[in-house]
Amino acid sequence: QKAKILDGLNERQREAVEAIDGPVLIIAGPGSGKTRVITHRIAYLVKVVGVAPYRIAAVTFTNKAAKEMKERLHGLLGPSAKYMTASTFHAFCARMLRREGPAIGLSRDFVIYDSADQLAVVRRALRDLDIDDTLLPARLALSLISQAKNQMSDPDGFARTAHSYYDQQVADIYRGYQAELDAANAVDFDDLLLRAHNLLEDHPDVLEKYQDRYRHVLVDEFQDTN
Repeated sequence: QKAKILDGLNERQREAVEAIDGPVLIIAGPGSGKTRVITHRIAYLVKVVGVAPYRIAAVTFTNKAAKEMKERLHGLLGPSAKYMTASTFHAFCARMLRREGPAIGLSRDFVIYDSADQLAVVRRALRDLDIDDTLLPARLALSLISQAKNQMSDPDGFARTAHSYYDQQVADIYRGYQAELDAANAVDFDDLLLRAHNLLEDHPDVLEKYQDRYRHVLVDEFQDTN
């Protein structure tokens, strides 16, 4: 099994595949085989080391990359590949929130708003606040809200750092936007990451459950993460 898994890998790739104790960071250029190394490393963990597939999580940034990873894993592991977690960051967090969301006041049947839904909510907030969208376009406001969420800033936190009238308008839009999402039992794509982060940070029991389950976490396309 070991020889078969390592076959076709160069020396540095084999080194990365076999380095299973502690964290490993692989830095290499485009097309140099990083995804190949990750999938072979997973196969090595399962078939050589004896790690149960359900204890492994592999996450990546795009749906295309996740699909490619799953296909490669199926080719290497066969039917047992279905027992491991391989998905995008957002899909991983969405599944976690479906199970654990009530701990942070989020219903398990929440809906996920796409970009069109988000823009519609922002436009309603602009109208409610009587803000001219030629001066503050909805797409710009949504982009600023997304930036705030990626910096772990909720509406109140954003408002506290608003130093200009323009920033205060954005804060008001953000507050209205989030209130509508909450009332509709909805989240946006940024919320999937933010709320999953908050869940794990604020609930040690939930964190411990996932730490115990996933003994190996592999991240592809690491350069695309914030």
